[in-house]
Amino acid sequence: MMNTLFFVLCLVATGASHLVHGIQNTHKEDQELERQLKLLNKPPVKSIHTKFGYIVDCIDINKQPTFDYPLLKNHKLQYAQASLTPLAGPYYGVSGQNSVYNPKVQRKDQISASHLWVQNGPIHAVNKITFGWQVDPQLYGGDEGTYVYARWNGGCFNILCPGFVQIHKGYYLGALVTDTSIYGGTMVEYNLAIYQEQRTKDWWLRMGNENIGYFPAKLFTTMFSANIVGWGGSTRTPPGSPSPQMGSGYFPDDNFVHACYFRHVGFQNTSRQYYGPPKYTVNTYNDNPNCFGVEYYGDQKREVGYSLQFGGPGGNCGN
Repeated sequence: MMNTLFFVLCLVATGASHLVHGIQNTHKEDQELERQLKLLNKPPVKSIHTKFGYIVDCIDINKQPTFDYPLLKNHKLQYAQASLTPLAGPYYGVSGQNSVYNPKVQRKDQISASHLWVQNGPIHAVNKITFGWQVDPQLYGGDEGTYVYARWNGGCFNILCPGFVQIHKGYYLGALVTDTSIYGGTMVEYNLAIYQEQRTKDWWLRMGNENIGYFPAKLFTTMFSANIVGWGGSTRTPPGSPSPQMGSGYFPDDNFVHACYFRHVGFQNTSRQYYGPPKYTVNTYNDNPNCFGVEYYGDQKREVGYSLQFGGPGGNCGN
């Protein structure tokens, strides 16, 4: 469910960001998955024409891992993310209230996204689910709007690969977000969660107070639980071109109507209850501080609780 918020916060954070090994592994695993995707060219077994004008190609689940997504052939990645250390796991869920924006892209083959995720496994066999919103004109028929999305096991966006089981009649992957946040003004946010159902071990996506669908446990080989969960943003652009905006297009500044945020973030441990992560359990990763920033503030109480901000203007971020 989408909430509209009206508040201005000027918060003081005392913690600094730290570059650590855990989130670097997440970055490397993404790159390795995408390298492997370049080798694949699986023909679709069915094509679906959506009402938004783009075509979804479905691939036989027995011919995994995925569809050869065009943007993954030649691109560079930028990240501004926060994750929980593997030593604090295992994890069975991640959640947070995420402000929704419409960052500007300069080319149709760029992506800008905000998401939370769960993952497990070694780099050569990592399993991962990502859930949030993105701007991706190449995926959505040239439209530069903001869309709800999920990605699993590397390159399976939304329903590009069979596997995700949709149960909600109103909320669905690939839905257009009609209202987005305004810098310094009205904040529009989604309450997002990924969690594992204890009996079946399926991984569910939740928006607001509604379950929208799930990924069956049989899709994954290593994700009996998650050893890393996190929140943040990413961009993609072809080499040699400036990176697009991330989030609102502004750096974190402790004011929650400026930079993109996750507030009231939480994780599930073996008790299957949600807890806010203490600052000492959180690692941050930002691969280009000139273009993007990320700050995890810990528990700020009041309207935001355990929270972080991330994003920036992009630009010439290097290859």
